[in-house]
Amino acid sequence: MKPGHTGWRHLIHSTRYSLKGLRAAFRHESAFRQELALCLVLVPLAWWIGDTPVEWILLVGSCFMVLIVELLNSAIESVVDRIGPERHVLSGRAKDIGSAAVMLSLAMAGLTWGLLAGEKFLMA
Repeated sequence: MKPGHTGWRHLIHSTRYSLKGLRAAFRHESAFRQELALCLVLVPLAWWIGDTPVEWILLVGSCFMVLIVELLNSAIESVVDRIGPERHVLSGRAKDIGSAAVMLSLAMAGLTWGLLAGEKFLMA
């Protein structure tokens, strides 16, 4: 922590850096934009599909989980790209593992939405 940045001042600076990161992801990462667009459609739909607060938080949480994992994957890719343009087995492995994390988060979100939405439509 930088000297003098404690309490509210630290919170303000941290928030500013977080918003800067979200803007950078939106500007430079097409996958983040696509997933954000999907979440903007799904989150309001979660109000209709989720019958209980737990169902609602599972639906919305799965959307946020995908965005969070995508942000982490983008951060990993940026660091690897910063190191250098030459191919290296560990760089490729780091990027592949980050991509696998995104894939698993998307699968979990799809499973969550599929089960809860399927239950809603089958019970109707």
